[in-house]
Amino acid sequence: MTTPAALLNSEQSTHDLCAQLANLLRQRDLKLVTAESCTGGLIAAACTDLAGSSAWFERGFVTYSNDAKIELLGVEPRLLRRAGAVCEGVARAMALGALAHAKAEVAVAVTGVAGPTGGSPAKPVGTVWFGFAVPGQVFTEKRHFGGDRAAVRAATVRHALARLTELLGVD
Repeated sequence: MTTPAALLNSEQSTHDLCAQLANLLRQRDLKLVTAESCTGGLIAAACTDLAGSSAWFERGFVTYSNDAKIELLGVEPRLLRRAGAVCEGVARAMALGALAHAKAEVAVAVTGVAGPTGGSPAKPVGTVWFGFAVPGQVFTEKRHFGGDRAAVRAATVRHALARLTELLGVD
């Protein structure tokens, strides 16, 4: 099995990662929905760059503000007040909310601090929480990516695609 780290460290382009993910989704007759904050729709854009993506990509939510997370995905306001937008609970709620508001079986959600400002000692620039929902399971994980805003966002997109590919490739 190929790990997300191996996929990220390989020479594979974002396009190639999307193509691998697309093949797995088509093989399983599944649709994908995205819920994005710090990436502002870049995961959805990468997916829809592939011709024929309408066969496996259902929709994307760009929920940059807390209000958008609440209104479009059903994230609980008290969770956002208590923990802030960049946390495990919000990533999980975003993924589940995306599934609840789409005709899809697979979701990826990202919420993080892309920088160059907005970080704190507890959540430095480059901190990203991921929520992954695949049939019957929800996973969350935190990563920290280095570099400037563009590098953090690009690494977030690549990790989201690689990890989904790994999760769907496991039988």
